[in-house]
Amino acid sequence: MTAPAINGTKFPQPVDELLPAARKLTKKLGEVPSRNRLMTEYRIGAPKATELRTRLIEEKAREIVTRDSTEPASTWTLANDVEVLRTAADLADERGEIPTAAELATLFRIAPERADLLNALVGVALDRRAKGLPVDTDRPNVEPTRDPWDYAEPIGPNPLPAPAVPESVPLVAPEPTPAPEITPAEPVAEVTPVSHPDTPAPPAPVRSAVVWPVVLLALPAFVAIWSGWVGLGGLTGFGIVHPLPGIWDSFSINSAITLPIGVETYGAYALYVWLSGRVPERARRFAKWSALGSLAIGALGQVAYHLLEAAGVTSAPWWITTAVACLPVAVLGMGAALAHLVRTHD
Repeated sequence: MTAPAINGTKFPQPVDELLPAARKLTKKLGEVPSRNRLMTEYRIGAPKATELRTRLIEEKAREIVTRDSTEPASTWTLANDVEVLRTAADLADERGEIPTAAELATLFRIAPERADLLNALVGVALDRRAKGLPVDTDRPNVEPTRDPWDYAEPIGPNPLPAPAVPESVPLVAPEPTPAPEITPAEPVAEVTPVSHPDTPAPPAPVRSAVVWPVVLLALPAFVAIWSGWVGLGGLTGFGIVHPLPGIWDSFSINSAITLPIGVETYGAYALYVWLSGRVPERARRFAKWSALGSLAIGALGQVAYHLLEAAGVTSAPWWITTAVACLPVAVLGMGAALAHLVRTHD
């Protein structure tokens, strides 16, 4: 199928060049052609047909306004109202919504009362078009204004004519088909949703390990460590002191208990900071080495006490006394440094 020759050519042409031929078609039909009629007539697509029809509607409205301003009121006929109604219905069909009364009054330059009536009549006209009826009743409807197909050409070949049925052959009604038995569907078992292969599955909740056995094994270790540090403190000059002379003279304390409290408590806390992983890297590194050092010093203290006690020594050598005497000061310094590093955000 070839396109009709317009302006001496069969190639698709712009809207401006199709407009003169579309005006002639409008004059021939007595109304603005539908978009499907323009698509079929000129073999153009829906967007170009929509633009062409909009141009025709605008020209029709300007023509009506110009004629109304030049004709006297005595020459007004019913055909003028029908033409205005048809043009307004074309405009509403093109927009997809009914123009307001103010828009109609401005477009056709009519009084507001008449614009309100025209707005109501446009809705009635669109309903008649949707049913395949003409907008006006003075002539039959030439073509349906609404075509469910948006294609300019048929999609497939023309359908074959229906085969003629001989009159002598009586039509036999088909036997009624029995209704099929409906079997109730079995309940479907709940299916576990399967995630995408690339999506990592959420980890299953892991039950935390119990910690009460640690308390059980820590009790005998506490007794051995406590007695070892207190005994070593007695061999290195730690003993009964009165920390509040002149204030509370009867109050006394054995300073040897400061050794297990300071060294072992710091070692346990530094070990916790190191393994928790919730502190800055500098604090974690410092906690690691100071915890290992504290545990090593605690082990050396236990070894020194048991060797001295087994040898029957009542007073430790000076270098052991010097090292043990420096432990409270070292523990204080390491504890203060670790507390500072834990609270930093580097």
